Amino acid sequence: MKAPDLRGLNPAPVTPFTRDGAVDYAAIQRLGRWLASVDGVKSLTVLGHAGEGTFLERDEQFKVIEAFRKAVDDKLPIIAGITLEGTQVAAAEARRAVEAGAAAGLVYPSHGWLRFGYQKGAPQDKYKAIYEASGLPLILFQYPDATKCTYDLQTQLDIAALPGVFAMKNGVRNMKRWDREIPVIRAERPDLQILTCHDEYLLHTMFDVDGALVGYGCIAPEPLVEMIKAGKAKDYKKARELHDRLLPVTANVYHRGSHMEGSVALKWALVARGILEHATVRSPLLPLAEGAEHEIAAAMRAAGLGLAQ
Repeated sequence: MKAPDLRGLNPAPVTPFTRDGAVDYAAIQRLGRWLASVDGVKSLTVLGHAGEGTFLERDEQFKVIEAFRKAVDDKLPIIAGITLEGTQVAAAEARRAVEAGAAAGLVYPSHGWLRFGYQKGAPQDKYKAIYEASGLPLILFQYPDATKCTYDLQTQLDIAALPGVFAMKNGVRNMKRWDREIPVIRAERPDLQILTCHDEYLLHTMFDVDGALVGYGCIAPEPLVEMIKAGKAKDYKKARELHDRLLPVTANVYHRGSHMEGSVALKWALVARGILEHATVRSPLLPLAEGAEHEIAAAMRAAGLGLAQ
């Protein structure tokens, strides 16, 4: 399979649910069709954190990939989160994603590594095995420095050199590491597409990347496309203007007690844009505090993000 070109904005959309908790495929059609209509959107990444992908049954995951493919009329590649912990089951997950029509896979670190760390060479082995079993082009996912599954520089370089690995989604959230490691990765792996996923730190990370892969992109694709363009042009003034315009939204979606609350807030933001009718989520996510939806709607209005066209 040919790796897609992700140089631009790559939203990670939510998975809409009906009020009784079933996957809302009609809402997927509305969401996917709208995102695909925005010039500068390069792909959609489904079944990630924003999409509550690990909360879905296996057959639902398959159908969600298919539904987003249908929604974009195959005009954009659909990237699937590959989230299972063991290498063998993750490889099988990747094969299912291929069968459903995914164009690439975003490989999550094994869950146990978050707490205990990883053995040297284990991440490289996992990526290698997944690609060999599925043929699915893969994206390296760099987790925050605060976790024990964040990859050191050499591990990143090793994974990026593997067959099938064509891009990096970097969310290290340590600007010292970002400033020192990204230039090295760029120099050593010049063909690797580097994407920021720092939803709450987009201004700092926008000047060193090929694009962004963010949940934020599913609620504010228009200004984020412009911010990416400003970053590539090294136009700090324009990027700063966009950052400041979006700051009320950033604060109301991502500056909450838990970053996971952002997944709920994204749905309320999509209600404000007229794409969703409600913000139903699946446990262990919980509804936001009473009144949060009004705060989010006010932030969207302040940023000039009205009903989706």
